[in-house]
Amino acid sequence: MSKHKVVLYIAMSLDGYIARPDGSVDWLYEIEGNGGDNGYSEFYGTVGSVVMGRNTYEEVLKLADEFPYADKPAFVLTRSGHPPAPHVVFTGESIDRLIPRLQQTSEGKVWMVGGGLLVQSVLKLQLLDELQIALIPTLLGEGIPLFPAGTAPENLTLTHSERMGQIVMLHYQTLRS
Repeated sequence: MSKHKVVLYIAMSLDGYIARPDGSVDWLYEIEGNGGDNGYSEFYGTVGSVVMGRNTYEEVLKLADEFPYADKPAFVLTRSGHPPAPHVVFTGESIDRLIPRLQQTSEGKVWMVGGGLLVQSVLKLQLLDELQIALIPTLLGEGIPLFPAGTAPENLTLTHSERMGQIVMLHYQTLRS
């Protein structure tokens, strides 16, 4: 069985934030992309499972009437108990055990949905293979950073960039992938 890649696919403001201080991402809808979904459907079609932190999960629930990843195995990392939900598995499993397991059992890429603390953890443990960052030409001034203070240094290789309206999609690989 092949080992699937672990990918971060996320939007980031020009000043490095993935959300406002309160977790909202309303600013994402103010910028014009390419008129479509800016490559999201194509990416999502390659995903076999999704992983996110509890705060990200709660913000995702606010964005739509239905959980948008219900058709994929979805894992929410949490340190506290959470009532069961039909569309996700809440887990306290350590990230260094969960991610390698998903790489073996997933039917496609393992998508790190967010947030910043999850990104920090997978980088520190050298579990991330690719970063696909949609750079949004907005300055938030403050918020939740994609790379919080204390994120492990990491050299990346730019493999592709694409302009989509006012958005620039940047694709990076870690040097060990």
